[in-house]
Amino acid sequence: MRDTYRMMTGAREKQLIDAARMLMDARRTLTPIVDLPVELQPVSIDEAYFVQDRLALVYGPGGGWKVGAPTAEATPMFAPMPLAWIAPSGSLLMARAHRYRGLEAEIAFLIGQDLPPRETAYTRDEVVAVIASCHPAIEVLESGLADPMQAALMSKIADLQMHGGFVYGPAFADWQSVDFSKETVTLAVDGVVRVERTGSNTSGDMMRLLPWLANEGATRTGGLKAGQWVTTGSWTGVSLADAASDVSVKFSTVGRADLRFE
Repeated sequence: MRDTYRMMTGAREKQLIDAARMLMDARRTLTPIVDLPVELQPVSIDEAYFVQDRLALVYGPGGGWKVGAPTAEATPMFAPMPLAWIAPSGSLLMARAHRYRGLEAEIAFLIGQDLPPRETAYTRDEVVAVIASCHPAIEVLESGLADPMQAALMSKIADLQMHGGFVYGPAFADWQSVDFSKETVTLAVDGVVRVERTGSNTSGDMMRLLPWLANEGATRTGGLKAGQWVTTGSWTGVSLADAASDVSVKFSTVGRADLRFE
């Protein structure tokens, strides 16, 4: 547990738990709210993470982490990915869990060995060495907020950073030889290409995100663990799909992932 959590007053903790309950109810009932009441809105990243962690408890065991940064210079942010929301390519995603149906093309990694917290920071090479496999992926975005792009930033971050599902494609074996700055990606909905971009991960060098998560994120994650997924941010921005849509993400080298909404 983060030190800032322990320093939180009981009254403030209750407000943030109420925020988590509001977001959970909005997601569960597919009845979104415009935003959290001002007094319940997190005012710092630590408060937003507190709400995330309470929300994640409702959805069962964790399956990994989403991590990303909006620019090459920005400090990364991360959120838990419930194991129940992780599925292989070709999966059908049920209507009862998907209202917003946001889509992002991503590259994800499966961790093959534990990286427990330690005083000495893990190097990039050490983190790369424990990666079991690399996969094309689709992050599905959901939210208890009616239009999360119009809500307060900390409300959006608190709401699991809009995480709503993760669909992974087949492993690509020779991923360390890929020049990701030249990798092209397309995102298509019902066969129509919505986005086509090259070298477009928002964090600049997406590989910087994994050692950051292993080191700076360790007080919250408890360390990365074998079998966890880490997905490393959007290549395409957000596209929205309708019910009964077929979605395809294709990277020029790393491969393809597909899903269908009920």
